[in-house]
Amino acid sequence: MHRSAPATPEKAHAPAPRIRLARVLACAAVPVMLVAVGCSSDSGGDKKKDASSSASSSGGKQASSSPSLAPAKFKKLPEACQSVTPASIDKYVPKAKTKAGEVGKTSDPQSQASCTWNGLDDKGVQGSLYRWLDIDLKRYDSTAGLGSGDSLAQKQFDRAVSAAQGTADAKNVKSTPVPGLGDQATAITFDLKKTDADFKYGVVVVRSANAVIAVDYNGTGYQGADAPQTNEVQEGATVTAKEAVAALAAANNK
Repeated sequence: MHRSAPATPEKAHAPAPRIRLARVLACAAVPVMLVAVGCSSDSGGDKKKDASSSASSSGGKQASSSPSLAPAKFKKLPEACQSVTPASIDKYVPKAKTKAGEVGKTSDPQSQASCTWNGLDDKGVQGSLYRWLDIDLKRYDSTAGLGSGDSLAQKQFDRAVSAAQGTADAKNVKSTPVPGLGDQATAITFDLKKTDADFKYGVVVVRSANAVIAVDYNGTGYQGADAPQTNEVQEGATVTAKEAVAALAAANNK
């Protein structure tokens, strides 16, 4: 999920590769028709069975080859750039180039949406602070042949956590659960050196029912300014992830 650092402070826009998952086409289950077979008998005095008895179709019953799936909880996603409050952008991405955020491209905004913010806060002789915030939302429907929306989201959650933990050249990688956030959440922090700058990363991945939210918050210092502390980037990622979970719930309560 990390972004490549800018070569110079003037070109500090350094997007980290975002985890993406292609949508899988639904497969329809074919029901199996079961027909009950009955026998007719001769009612004559000799109790002789009729050799030409026919099968009765009146008792036929239909059965499905696959169990029914529970419907997905969330039917839509919030607008990604509105899932984080302006106050949080002011705090965690000071001097953001675009305070409204930059919307990521998507062919289906109700299944996948994303937004990024970045800014370089020039403090003169004290150096410059660069910050980057990226939020990615994915939603899964219950699909016959593939599984429930929750189970599909669970798989994406596991992939996103593993991808953050396995970031190339990352150092001091630490993972901790985040209690009380969604159905499950994991925070991952690490250090990464890029273009001679030391970046600190805070990543929080959350699964809430059939949706997965991944937040990547990172930054560094230029011209003598220090990089943020690990607890700072973890806090920024956690706070904005909580806001995105709340925005998801609100979007589906309208």
